[in-house]
Amino acid sequence: MDSIEAKGIFITGTDTGVGKTVFSAALARLLKNRGVNVGVMKPVTSGCTERDGRLVSEDAELLAFGAGIAVTADVAPYLLREPAAPSVAAEIDQVRIEFSRIMAAYHRLRDEYEYIIVEGAGGLMVPLAGGLLVADLAKLLSLPLLVVARPDLGTVNHTVLTCFVARELGLKVKGTVINNFPSSPDRAVASAPHLIDSLSGVPLLSRLPAFPDLDDKSRVEILADWLTSEPATRILLREIGIE
Repeated sequence: MDSIEAKGIFITGTDTGVGKTVFSAALARLLKNRGVNVGVMKPVTSGCTERDGRLVSEDAELLAFGAGIAVTADVAPYLLREPAAPSVAAEIDQVRIEFSRIMAAYHRLRDEYEYIIVEGAGGLMVPLAGGLLVADLAKLLSLPLLVVARPDLGTVNHTVLTCFVARELGLKVKGTVINNFPSSPDRAVASAPHLIDSLSGVPLLSRLPAFPDLDDKSRVEILADWLTSEPATRILLREIGIE
């Protein structure tokens, strides 16, 4: 089993739809395969689906699939129906999002697992409740960040801004990963990794390949296998506190 220096990592994105969940689940699968007792958490999910009369977080289900654990109320404390910013979705559902409830769930998970992967909602500036943002939750949990970025035009600005704002708010950023990097990038995409690495102030830890035409669970499995065979993964694991 790998030695663990930190209790967890908070996965955030530069935007919604950048593939945080697939990457987070693949990272969980990678750790599980290396003998780490890994837990996962999706504190707030908006846009939940209804199944058998109850709301279900498909994001939490994919994270749990990666970790090989069950979805419990602690894994997914808040389930919201509307596909909108969590604060808006909560208002529509007449739900009050309380950070104390999330913290209690997180601490129970810490007691059960060696390492916790927490996936945020969208980016750092997404409102969760009132004036409280995803960044505030990450800070309250005292977890370092790993930033997932997209590869296409505009990603340099989004990624550098995310890292800058995180540091301004007192958050520790361990590094960035670029998701869905194409096998034949155009000039803008090809230049993005170097610019992000040199301008963000944190290391670019991985360029994750795109796996089109696959369902999410297959993507998780293939990406975990790819990470296992990728030499740079050793650096990624060291940065997030696992050796």
